Amino acid sequence: VQLQASGGGLVQAGGSLRLSCAASGFTLGYYAIAWFRQAPGKEREGVSCISSSAATTNYVGSVKGRFTISRDNAKNTVYLQMNSLKPEDTAVYYCAAVRITGRGSTTICRYNGMDYWGEGTQVTVSS
Repeated sequence: VQLQASGGGLVQAGGSLRLSCAASGFTLGYYAIAWFRQAPGKEREGVSCISSSAATTNYVGSVKGRFTISRDNAKNTVYLQMNSLKPEDTAVYYCAAVRITGRGSTTICRYNGMDYWGEGTQVTVSS
């Protein structure tokens, strides 16, 4: 069971990157996915999440209108398109998966109680 985040890199302010979170060993389509980031000296924060059905997405205020989360369950992959990047977006980005059960589970995403975590990918935005 593995989650692998990729797509990070060095980009100038105003540029774009697309992060990918690929799953192996389990079916990502059953899981809600969240992206987190952690900058040096700061706590990890939830950036965006998407429900298993993709019916629900959520974004932290600082990235609304700039980042878009999406998923392709056929490819077992979730994406985070990051546009208009700012130096304050510099961080290690992680993806994580959680299987939510119960009524309405396919329309819920969250940032706690994650089941699986991927290795991070570094995003550096220069000014």
